[in-house]
Amino acid sequence: MGQQQLLLIVLGVIIVGIAIAVGISMFKSSAVDANRSAIASDLANLASKAQRYYRTPVELGGGGNSFANFALSPLDTANANGSYRAVVANDTLVVIYALGKEKVGGKFVAAVDSVTPDKSKITHGLATGFSGGSLQGWTTQ
Repeated sequence: MGQQQLLLIVLGVIIVGIAIAVGISMFKSSAVDANRSAIASDLANLASKAQRYYRTPVELGGGGNSFANFALSPLDTANANGSYRAVVANDTLVVIYALGKEKVGGKFVAAVDSVTPDKSKITHGLATGFSGGSLQGWTTQ
């Protein structure tokens, strides 16, 4: 082979290598975004359950205008998207923590949902894990 042909082969290998690296990077970014969206959707569902519990009379198994005894069912504490914990702050506030499955720079995708009887506010971030009922190493994004 001539020198020009070898140069074209080397150039082709370099271009293919760069394309593969960019593809892997894009896939990882997409996986993180998908996990972030999935845990936000799960948190919205869990917030709805908490608000339903708040409004349901005690006689029917609810809180009777209180979050005092609210707890996630065992089926609600983990799924393919991540793990979830609920902490009752007071009669009118529940904080639900989510820890996703995807990692960004050594930390997991995470979110916190502050649920009141009338609204829910999700804050996204990163965390290293659960410590008791809350997130360990939490940083907002």
